[in-house]
Amino acid sequence: MAGRTTDYDEYVPLLAEYADLPEDDPRRDRVRERLVHGFLPVARNIARRFARRGEPTDDLEQVASLGLLHAIERFDPGRERDFLSYAVPTIMGEVRRHFRDSAWSVRTPRSVKDRYVAVGSATASMSQRLGRAPTAAELAEHLNMTRDEVAEAISAHGSYQPASLDESLGSGDDSALVDILGVVDGELDRVEIRSLVGSLVRDLPERERTMLALRFVHEKTQAEIAAVLCISQMHVSRLLSRTLAALRDQIERETTAEQLVAV
Repeated sequence: MAGRTTDYDEYVPLLAEYADLPEDDPRRDRVRERLVHGFLPVARNIARRFARRGEPTDDLEQVASLGLLHAIERFDPGRERDFLSYAVPTIMGEVRRHFRDSAWSVRTPRSVKDRYVAVGSATASMSQRLGRAPTAAELAEHLNMTRDEVAEAISAHGSYQPASLDESLGSGDDSALVDILGVVDGELDRVEIRSLVGSLVRDLPERERTMLALRFVHEKTQAEIAAVLCISQMHVSRLLSRTLAALRDQIERETTAEQLVAV
């Protein structure tokens, strides 16, 4: 909504500055670090939504931080109006890929196992020193690894130490891991849908955007909308039906395309 302010508005100029800096500009690392630190609570919140599914919270935060880094690198202020609408699906996609990739108990190369141990040890020590979980970039610099190697080491957790479905969740707890698997927060998928709807609505003509805002935000009747737009109530009814049908078709096409790509 126009005029809305958030705790992250102060970082909007930094996003534009970072996008405009050349790849070889030494200021990029400093600006990127400030952006990662500023938006880190978003990544941590997403990681916590996936907790209690057999993965350590620290690992999930590392994966979510990596997704945040990808979002910062790929965000184009010239095309996307809102960074959070872009970043949240990107981070969640990274966490979901982590679960998909680490769920398989497969033979893991020795080099990946060694990096897994090194990343786990470094995460523990750096967390104590920093007072927070280190980012993937900080781990890569500390261990003299690439970010891809750090991500690979984190993803190796599922194959290196697979959890039994019958494993107890804790002492004195009769619940097993199998009892909580498969529980998905419905709000996660709705975040992506809301982001998609927001993008599609922004591309509509001004009259259709105004009409939708009056109807679904301000809860105006069709007669009241007709008075504001200086058109007949019947015309408002036809426009609403046509616009909603077009949006529904676009959403179905977009989500179907995403599912095909995922397969």
